[in-house]
Amino acid sequence: MRQSQAEPVRLPRADTCAPQGLELRHLRYFAAVADAGTFTHAAERLFIAQPTLSQQIRQLEQILGTRLLHRGREGVQLTTAGSVLLDAARDVLSRVDHAVSQTRQAAGLGRPQLRFVIPADLPDSLALQTVSRLRSAADSAQVAITWMDTPLDAEFSPIREHRADAGLGWLTASPDALPAPLDAMTLGQFEAEVWIPRSHPAARRGVIGLDELTGVDVIHGPRPASTAIYDRWLTILRATDPRFEFTDPPLRHSLPVALAFAAAGPPAAVLTGPAAIAGTPPGVIRLPRPAGTGDMVRVSIDGQPLTATAALVWNGDLPRPLQQILFDTADGLTRPAPASLSHAG
Repeated sequence: MRQSQAEPVRLPRADTCAPQGLELRHLRYFAAVADAGTFTHAAERLFIAQPTLSQQIRQLEQILGTRLLHRGREGVQLTTAGSVLLDAARDVLSRVDHAVSQTRQAAGLGRPQLRFVIPADLPDSLALQTVSRLRSAADSAQVAITWMDTPLDAEFSPIREHRADAGLGWLTASPDALPAPLDAMTLGQFEAEVWIPRSHPAARRGVIGLDELTGVDVIHGPRPASTAIYDRWLTILRATDPRFEFTDPPLRHSLPVALAFAAAGPPAAVLTGPAAIAGTPPGVIRLPRPAGTGDMVRVSIDGQPLTATAALVWNGDLPRPLQQILFDTADGLTRPAPASLSHAG
C-alpha cells in the first residue's frame, strides 16, 4: 500500500483509552481492505456486502476523527493515519486470535492451531501435494490447521507480522536473505509458461527470446496476486526493453479466458506465473499440458530467465511441535517419488 502525501494526523494520545464505539470488527474490516487493495476484493474475502463494508470503514473514520483511506479508481491508498492504525490493528488482531486459541486449549476445547497461507497463484499440483502432506502431519500431531488465501510479498509480511504462522510461496532471493525471524525450506524451481499466437515466428521453433517477447503485448497479472514475482520478472524484461509494461488481463478468471482474449484481439502473448517445474525436481510430479489451444501455442523462454523457487516459509518463533510439522511436510515434498509416479510433461 502506498502512503499519501503529508496530511494532518489526528489520533488519540497514547495515554488515552480507545475511542468509545471502537470494536474488533472495525479493525478486521480495515485490515482486510488495506490488504486487498479494494473494497470489492475485501468484501469477497470477508463474505459481506460491499456497502456494509464501506459503511463500517466510514464509521471507523468517524470514531477516530480522521480519514484512513483515499479511494480511487485503482483502489485505496493509506493515509498517514491509516498506515499507523494498520500496524496497530494487525498487532491487536494477532494477539487476540492467539489469546483466544490459548484460552480454548487451556479449557480443553481446542487443539493447537497452525495458520497456513496457500496463495491462489500456486500450481495446482504443488498446492495439492502440500495440502495433503501438511494435513496428514498435522492430524498425526493433533494440530488443527486454518487455511488462509492471502497474497504473499517478497518479505512474507503476513508470516513475519504474525498474521499467519507459515505458508507456501515464492522466493525471489536466497532463503538466507529472508528477514528475521523467518525460516524456509526450498521445494524446487518453477518457470513461467508463455503462450503466443500460432502465427508468431517463434511458434514454429517452440522457443521465444526475451527480445521477441518484449516486442508484443504480454498479458500477465494482476500485480497484487503475486507482487514479488511480478516485480522481479518486470525488472528482467525491462533489462531488454526499458519501456516494457505488462498488460493486465481484461478478466481475471482463468488461463483459457486470458488465451481467448489474446487470440481475439491484437497479437498478444500470455505469461503465466511460475507453473512448470524447471528440471523436474525429485518428489514433485509434472503433469502433461496441451501443446496448443486454438490460435495460441505454448512455447518456452530461451534460457529459462523467468523462474521462481517454491518454498515452505514459517515464523521462527513458532513452538517446536508446530515447526516439526512443517519440517515433516517439506521433507515429504522433496523426497524422491516412486519411479512409476514421476514423469516429465
